[in-house]
Order: sequence, then C-alpha cells, then structure tokens
Amino acid sequence: MRGCHCFVIAVAVFLLAGGRSFSWPAWQSNVSKEAPGDFPPPRALHATYVFGWAGITAATADIRFSRISQDRFQLQGVGRTTGFARALWRYDVNLTAVANASTLRPIETTQAETARSKKVTTHLVFSNNGVSRARTEGPGAGTTKTKEFNFPNLYDLHSAMLYLRSQPLTEKSVRRVVVYPATSAYLATATVAGREKISTRAGSYDAIKLDLQLKRVGKDLDLQPHRKFRRGTIWISDDPDRLILRIEAQIFVGTIFAELYSVHFNDVKP
Repeated sequence: MRGCHCFVIAVAVFLLAGGRSFSWPAWQSNVSKEAPGDFPPPRALHATYVFGWAGITAATADIRFSRISQDRFQLQGVGRTTGFARALWRYDVNLTAVANASTLRPIETTQAETARSKKVTTHLVFSNNGVSRARTEGPGAGTTKTKEFNFPNLYDLHSAMLYLRSQPLTEKSVRRVVVYPATSAYLATATVAGREKISTRAGSYDAIKLDLQLKRVGKDLDLQPHRKFRRGTIWISDDPDRLILRIEAQIFVGTIFAELYSVHFNDVKP
C-alpha cells in the first residue's frame, strides 16, 4: 500500500560460499516485476486501529504516516495490549519504517518490542541486494546478533503495502512480493477477490477485498508452509486514500483481526 498502516508480506538468488551454489528457485519467475503504479501517493495521516480475536478487543495501535522529505515516506506506530489481554500478556511495540517515495522500496525499519520484562530491538537496513539485520535481546544492553539475507528487491511490511496500494487492483489481479518483516522472508501472494461495502468502527466504506497467502522462504530459498498463519483477508478503501480498513487472519489459535478505529488527515506539507 502506498501509505497507511499496516500488516502483511520474496524474490531471490542465493549463492553460498564454500563451493555450494543454488539455482534460481522456480517460484521466482512468478514474483511481480511491475513498477510502482500510477495511483496517487497517500496523504499524511494519523490513524488508530484496534486488534483482537473472537470479537474481543485485545490491543490498540496509533499510526502516523507522513512524507518526511521529497524522496522519503515514514510510518511510525505505537501499539500495546489492553484490558484483560494486558493482564495476561503485557506487550508494547514501537515501529519506525522509512521507504523511498519514488521506488516504494524500504530503506530501514526499527522495531522495539517489550514483553513483560524482556525487550527485543530489531533494526533492518535494506539495499538492492538484500537486508542487514541487527537484533538485540535481553534486559539492559542485551546481546546483539547480526544477520545478512541476500535477496534482491525485498520489501518490509510498510513498503509492501505502499506497493500494493499503488497498483490498479483490478478484479482477480494477483501480486506476489517477497517481504522481510523482522527475522525471516516470506512470499506474499495478494489476490483481488472483489469489491464490497464494509462497516468499521471508523464508518462504512466501499472496499477492495484482497486474499492473502504467505509462504516462508527457507535458507535454501525453498518455500515452506507458514507454521502459524493459514490465510488472511485485507479490506482496503476503494477511494483515493486506499486505507487499510480491516485485516482478518486465520492462525493456529483461530481468527484474529485488526480494524480501523479512527483516521485524521493532515495535508500540511512537510
């Protein structure tokens, strides 16, 4: 999506030192190679989302999207569990993601998570050839581990949605992108399933319905089933803003959701 929030979504060639080489994976030819579409870029906004399962709200997120310079988009998010869910599992997360405004490719992403007393910070730096990851875990300064994943034209969640949003999204059209959200790469397949009207806490919208499927990209670039995610659906507003309205995902514990609670646009130039 060329804009708002979040949620969701590989391409590659892999050469391993030490004399072993791997041929291009067969699935790579199906990855979308279309350039960013002509759909207008998103407006600066401040949105709130609620999360939960079985109709029960368990968490909230505060999202701010803006164009911080002529060539950079930025997404900032703060999320936390709430109510009864927080009594069971105290979780807080802060996310900052920066993408190139022309190519819609990711530049860097920083995510800081705190679950009870444990803090994990993940910093991703993207290039044309892949991503460099630094992950720090533990109380205090913690221990930092680094990892390189060499795979051209990766997306993070923010830039993947920016890209999908920019496309025409005609009936039954399919886009496949490789996403590196935090620790692993996934092949995300988004199919336009139709158009319908939906109601959210923020109001009623004409929406584009997307079917989402994920496959994990293994270390040898083989595709593997996602161990927790089974299937997902994303509704995007069918208007010039193309907001993420609702996400439903079938996972190992049942169906979870994220839904737009409120949105405010700020058209002031940076």
